[in-house]
Amino acid sequence: MAENGEEKLIAVARHIAKTLGHTDTMTDDILKIFSNFDGRLREKLTEKLSEDGVEQTLNALDRQISRYISADNPIWSNSADAAAFLGSVDQLIAAVRDWTPLADDKSISSCLDRAEDLLQQSMFRLEDEFRTLVERGAESFDLTLSESTHPHPDYSDYDDDDDNVFADEDENFIPVAQQITDYDIVIDALPAGTIGDLHAIAKRMVAAGYVKECSHAYSACRREFLDESFSRLGLQKLSIDDVHRMQWTQLEDEIEKWIKAINVALRILFPSERRLCDRIFLGFSSAADLSFMEVCRGSTIQLLNFADAVAIGSRAPERLFKVLDVYETLRDLMPEFELNFSDQYCLSLRNEALTIWKRLGEAIRGIFMELENLIRRDPVKAAVPGGGLHPITRYVMNYLRAACRSRRTLEQVFEESIDYRKGDDQVLSSSSSLAVQMEWIMELLERNLEAKSKIYRDSALCSVFMMNNGRYIVQKVNDNELGTLLGEDWIRKHTAKLRQYHVNYQRSSWSKVLGVLKVDNSSTSPSGASKSLREKLKLFNSYFEEICRTQSSWVIFDAQLRDELRSSVSGSLSLAYRNFVAILQAVPDFGKNADRYIRYSVDEVEARIGELFQGTSGGKR
Repeated sequence: MAENGEEKLIAVARHIAKTLGHTDTMTDDILKIFSNFDGRLREKLTEKLSEDGVEQTLNALDRQISRYISADNPIWSNSADAAAFLGSVDQLIAAVRDWTPLADDKSISSCLDRAEDLLQQSMFRLEDEFRTLVERGAESFDLTLSESTHPHPDYSDYDDDDDNVFADEDENFIPVAQQITDYDIVIDALPAGTIGDLHAIAKRMVAAGYVKECSHAYSACRREFLDESFSRLGLQKLSIDDVHRMQWTQLEDEIEKWIKAINVALRILFPSERRLCDRIFLGFSSAADLSFMEVCRGSTIQLLNFADAVAIGSRAPERLFKVLDVYETLRDLMPEFELNFSDQYCLSLRNEALTIWKRLGEAIRGIFMELENLIRRDPVKAAVPGGGLHPITRYVMNYLRAACRSRRTLEQVFEESIDYRKGDDQVLSSSSSLAVQMEWIMELLERNLEAKSKIYRDSALCSVFMMNNGRYIVQKVNDNELGTLLGEDWIRKHTAKLRQYHVNYQRSSWSKVLGVLKVDNSSTSPSGASKSLREKLKLFNSYFEEICRTQSSWVIFDAQLRDELRSSVSGSLSLAYRNFVAILQAVPDFGKNADRYIRYSVDEVEARIGELFQGTSGGKR
């Protein structure tokens, strides 16, 4: 009676251990608990296992599994073989789990060693089958179906016939991403049936402790997919040195390709890989995260290294706009970096993207510093003919005007406390950092122009030079983002400077002419007055002809400014000359012979003034 009770207890203990022993240690823990009640219980359990035929069980599993391991054809080419093989592997995994706590027993220990060796061979074969399924499944799957505008295609439409999965034997085929025009899609490069088979294999490999091997097999195949996808997008694998050796025009083309590639990668390819990993490794989040990281790491580093090369490359001012493109692209994709690379394995990739994004901001600030140096170093060489527009003025103003089209981005770059999560739609409460930067550059430009103006020996021409360049500056500032940054006060101040240059020009050029036309009404003899007027008339003719001859080649590039200047000169000079001629004609000694001395009529004076500033400006632009 006692013996029957002991047998029943042993049977119950074995049943509990086998049923609950789903982890590597649970079975051993249960046996230890029972053994604490009576040391004989563990002996009975071990004895019972031996009696049940551990070796016979192992031999049977060995025969079943070895047949599949040594098979030349893929096991998954036949669904019945695949199911049978997985069933045998399940039994082997369970046997190893049950026998491990009893490894102290010599008879069981030897069987356990054989079982573990057989399990290893099974895992190697499963790994091969896994790799084959990934490669051939993608090969047989029509990727054009994934170009649907629907974010999640209906997998029920796909042909999951296992025989068709292995229809194409071209081992050199690599699945590629089709050209994408809409980012709101997900690519599934494997049929649903293949995904189910891969999940079944992954489940066994994870249970047997071969997580890394399974992940490596998966990631090796999927990396090829991403590499070929990048190749189709025109993106080359370039080192940082390769990027730095490129001609600028070539690098501009590469930046355009990079922008397209990183958008496709972060918004389509990587989310699709994330979804595929989660489906294949369903229930094993750590394995899914590891696999996703191994698949995407190389491609991500390739993309980030290119951006880093741009960031640490030349800071020549002409590179600003493409660097801004790279900066804005990476900034706009930071939410995608956080979404795709949210797990522990991808943390370094996410941090690297953030670091390079900030480094691009430093590069942009450095480019503006180089622009400052360019202005400072621009030499005071030969004067611009006719006091026209200086090339440095045209270059700097067009540069700043174009740069300010990216005002929001530049504000973000120059604000140290900015956070990309605030988004583009949020207007910064203060743009002082960027405004100060722009004001400083404008001040440097004005200093440079003032130094250049001193080349002209003629003070009037110096004023014309400053008037031309000042007018161009104000025009380029008005009615755009640059003007908004500099502010109305700045515009008013510089408009007032223009008026002062105008006054200086008239004073330098025409004050002595107007002085000659002034008549002294003090009492003098008629003969003395006549002689004085004749001398004044000669001086006027001489001064007027010299000024007209000289200033006809001077430049006023802006038509409105040119008309204003001519009108101003004509208005003051014509009136003074008309009065002077009237006085001259009233002198008795001149009488009817006055026309012999008067070389220019008032109309002719005005006509000559209208011929001033006819020089070639070289184009406004």
